[in-house]
Amino acid sequence: MTKKILKLFVLSLFVFSSCTKEDSFDDSIVIEASQKDPLSPQQINAKIDESINTKGLFNWKEASNHLLWSAMAQGQNIATIGFGNSASNFDRSMTSNNQKIQNDLLAIIKKHEGKELDKILISSDNYLNLLDVIIEKQETVIALRNSNYLRYLEPSGYKYFEVKNQYSKSASSSGCGLESSTISSLDYTTITPNALAPWTFYKHNITSAWSYSTGAGVTIGVVDTGASTVNTLFNSSFNDGYSSGRTVQKFGVYVDSIWPWSTTTDGANDKCGHGTSMSSVAAAPRNDNGQPVGVAYNSNLITYRAASNVVLDGYHEQNGVKNAFTGLANNTNVKIISMSMGHVFSVGKIEDGIKYAYSKGKLIFCAGGTSTDFTTFVGVIFPAWMAETVAVTGIKETSTYQACDVCHTGSKIDFTIMMQRAGTGNTVPVNSYNEGQGDYVGGSSVATATAAGIGALVWSKHPTWTRDQVLTKMRQSSHLYPNKNAEYGYGMLDASLAVQ
Repeated sequence: MTKKILKLFVLSLFVFSSCTKEDSFDDSIVIEASQKDPLSPQQINAKIDESINTKGLFNWKEASNHLLWSAMAQGQNIATIGFGNSASNFDRSMTSNNQKIQNDLLAIIKKHEGKELDKILISSDNYLNLLDVIIEKQETVIALRNSNYLRYLEPSGYKYFEVKNQYSKSASSSGCGLESSTISSLDYTTITPNALAPWTFYKHNITSAWSYSTGAGVTIGVVDTGASTVNTLFNSSFNDGYSSGRTVQKFGVYVDSIWPWSTTTDGANDKCGHGTSMSSVAAAPRNDNGQPVGVAYNSNLITYRAASNVVLDGYHEQNGVKNAFTGLANNTNVKIISMSMGHVFSVGKIEDGIKYAYSKGKLIFCAGGTSTDFTTFVGVIFPAWMAETVAVTGIKETSTYQACDVCHTGSKIDFTIMMQRAGTGNTVPVNSYNEGQGDYVGGSSVATATAAGIGALVWSKHPTWTRDQVLTKMRQSSHLYPNKNAEYGYGMLDASLAVQ
């Protein structure tokens, strides 16, 4: 009896040992001793900068496992997983097995992290094939990257600009400022019923275009820092003067928190000022209050407070932009989306959001880039370089094409807007965040919002057209068409030609 028990014990030990060895063999991930500690934030940024300087771009897909994991470790361990049956499979509604893929990927994380789901999963997007999760171990990164269903894996909590220590807390470097400015009488023309038409409108024949179209029936979505809830021209007086029969809506999707699980937004009000400026140039009313008018002054407007400033650095800002794009994509009334914010390298979840909006027929305008002292080495920024977006930049008031002092140019640019005066250097008059006051705004930001407004004029004139027909008409009406310049695209838009 004792011998039988001993034999059974030895046999069971052998079976257990065999299974354990097989499991460990299949799943063993060996990490070199030199890569067991994460890189410092400065080392991570150095590798990113090296790629941008040598290749012109950086993408986390090309990063080593160690670099990717290091950025996660230096960014609260927050990661975004884009999944699907192929590289282009971003839409949940087009993925019948999306839940199975999601569960399989989460199972990989649970196994290697040794944690339950509630300690891993931050959120699962309702419309896109992506997850936000917590990953602490490099082994998990390697295991996920071996999955055939992984489209991308990114460290969504890592703050590149914060590490550079240049972006800091300066409002000017982030595109923010709630102050007002006195607008020079040389920079506008007073038009009925007592509105100010900015000087740049005449350079693009926008006031002439109003004889044919004022943007009625078209809804523009502005993805930015929100819109003022103080200035009545974006609230109760949105229909003022010659503007009538239109609507304005404001949404807040930005969560101002260091905690990734937090979902409480800080509202729709613009706490930066940049979003108010963009909304102003695109669709401010043709008012009787002596304030600047927008390009498409009879268009509907939807604003999203998606970020705290124009540099999309960090989890909640990138998540907010993604949510803004999916929200606008699912709104059938929206035809045009304008975003004058960006990053120096791609962000997977924002790419997915833009592709989702594009798949819904939206015409998307994005800023080509406006330099601060830490982005001068970058060409056209993300997401303006995407095929799904229309990239716009600003030029000076000269007879030849010259980029504005802080505007980026490059082969991805589609259109230019003249927005910097030759003599004074003044930019474009807009409505201030504050009631009854004006301000100036420049760079590729204002150029983008202006182009979006012109797009609304064209679509309003031809309401049955598709996005591609509107874009083709805009190209055909531009100064350099049919040629495309290597730095300035099709050149200056002519709004009057575009609506005839």
